[in-house]
Amino acid sequence: MTILEVKNLSKRFGGLQAVKEVSFSVEQGSIKAVIGPNGAGKTTLFNLVTGFLAPDSGEIRYRDRSIHGKRPYEIAELGLSRTFQHTRLFAHMTALENVMVGCHVRSRAGFIAGMLNLPWTWREEREIREKSVGFLDFLGIAGLADANATSLSYGQQRAVEMARALASGPSMLLLDEPAAGLNMRETADTAKLIRRIRDLGITVLIVEHDMSLVMNISDEIVVLSYGEKIADDAPHAVQHNPEVVRVYLGEDDA
Repeated sequence: MTILEVKNLSKRFGGLQAVKEVSFSVEQGSIKAVIGPNGAGKTTLFNLVTGFLAPDSGEIRYRDRSIHGKRPYEIAELGLSRTFQHTRLFAHMTALENVMVGCHVRSRAGFIAGMLNLPWTWREEREIREKSVGFLDFLGIAGLADANATSLSYGQQRAVEMARALASGPSMLLLDEPAAGLNMRETADTAKLIRRIRDLGITVLIVEHDMSLVMNISDEIVVLSYGEKIADDAPHAVQHNPEVVRVYLGEDDA
């Protein structure tokens, strides 16, 4: 069953065609990767899918429903969450508080209820705190709950950001370069974690430069070059695709 379908998506910035008529689909329960050289349009594609940019043309359907023109928070409410290429944690908040922000996408209490300090809002806040601790524990960083989020190591900050995305209750998670800046051990741990997330029933779409990570965990891979799709296949087939080899290694080596 297809959970995400992208049809003929295009985005131009002045004279730069960042994404050009890109089409692909993601099957529910799978891990799909988007790869390509620097400047291929990968992060732009993520920003289009998650509502941070508006496409010039094309269509994006999530669970057979058009999400064209929806704001990022509206897309998150539908069950599609993301992390960013560079961590975006709230400064002066603890790791736990950052994760709790993700839970509030699903909370019932609004500004007025919170201001009135109604009893049911206390219960909901306790439930949110307990769930958030559970997500930190799932990622193996529950012991860092009370630490200031921006004082953590880069790898720990990435884990907090991932916990916050999971806290929003997604059915699909978009990970933008989750292994960026990580050492080999942290990258291996990230691969295991992504598989565990998939095993929870959450579909994963990932942009990543680390080819060993991509090849080990992906069911399918989309390859972009200068904003255009040049391949969309299983990892083994992509590895042996002449056009992909040419893009990554150059004309002579290919």
